[in-house]
Amino acid sequence: MYLSSYRLGNKPSKLIELVGTNKRTAVIPNALDIPIDIAERNEGIQREVDDLNKLGFQAEVVDLKIYFYKSSELGKKLAEFGMIWVRGGNVFVLRRAFKESGMDQWLKGQQENKEFVYAGYSAGVCILSPSLKGCDLVDNSNIVTQGYPKKTIWDGLGLIDFAVAPHYKSDHPESEAVNKQVEYFIKNGIKYKTLHDGEVIIINNV
Repeated sequence: MYLSSYRLGNKPSKLIELVGTNKRTAVIPNALDIPIDIAERNEGIQREVDDLNKLGFQAEVVDLKIYFYKSSELGKKLAEFGMIWVRGGNVFVLRRAFKESGMDQWLKGQQENKEFVYAGYSAGVCILSPSLKGCDLVDNSNIVTQGYPKKTIWDGLGLIDFAVAPHYKSDHPESEAVNKQVEYFIKNGIKYKTLHDGEVIIINNV
């Protein structure tokens, strides 16, 4: 896993080392399925593709909405890639997208796959935690997006055993809200790690 606070972070060379011979990368944009200017959304997604391609990856956008209720099709598609890159945005929207597409269960099935790398930042990292409680102090948990179910999912994927507070004490619009999130973690005895923008957590099970 390559878990960044913001974009590629300060260890892109380590990301290159993590990924094996299959440099094909699926860029998951669904945390941006929120009320946002379409041009701004598309620009943000293309930036991710461009940044990854500059590192030598072959990045391709995989929109999970296309695979809602088609988990077997998604699994076949994702099997083509050596890495997925999950960008930031709203973690609660992203969590719904993972559930409706079957991405959550597929990822849990990849835990012993040493040829696969999960990478991303912000919401793409927070979703891995056991719970999304506290993330609502930063992201709107009740946001309603067309084509998505309305029910908020509070369970994270549980692929890491700690919560993550990205953008901590950083020059980022969400940093002040993240301070409150950290206070919530402390008050409720939740195991957590903070990430300043630029910082990366690397988990290598090989």
